[in-house]
Amino acid sequence: MSSLIAEEKIEKKIFLIRGKKVMLDKDLAELYGVKTKALNQAVKRNIERFPEDFVLNLSREEAYSLRSQFVTLKQGQHIKHLPYAFTEQGVAMLSSILKSKKAILVNIQIMRAFTRLKRLTTTHKELAKKINELETKVTKHDKEIQSIFDAIHKLIEPQINKPKRKVGFTPN
Repeated sequence: MSSLIAEEKIEKKIFLIRGKKVMLDKDLAELYGVKTKALNQAVKRNIERFPEDFVLNLSREEAYSLRSQFVTLKQGQHIKHLPYAFTEQGVAMLSSILKSKKAILVNIQIMRAFTRLKRLTTTHKELAKKINELETKVTKHDKEIQSIFDAIHKLIEPQINKPKRKVGFTPN
């Protein structure tokens, strides 16, 4: 199956809000080829399918923070409606209320993008853990090497500071 939308385009529309990876209603509507208002109305008609962990109602501060990341409104304009942010489960649930062929195909691609990002995140966490373990080992080895140098210095110091005894018989 040929790719309907570039995976990178989808991944760029996934944001981290309140510790969750989400997609905004306007971005999903664009990908599905519907108006944001129509998407939100479909969600409101089926609100029982979208518990709080599936769709986040963004606060005004969160909306303006996101707005500062990408300029969509002209300076001085205000956001009329606070956007919805859909988690991975919320996006999956959208497929049950949006029945068009395009919506189904786009939804499959979005799910793959979420899965790919999850894999990347897991890989990054594993790498960070391994780097941390290596840093701990290096620190431990540094301390051990320093203690070896300290022992060598202690062995050398007494010989340098002590006056050498003369060889042979010395009367008191």
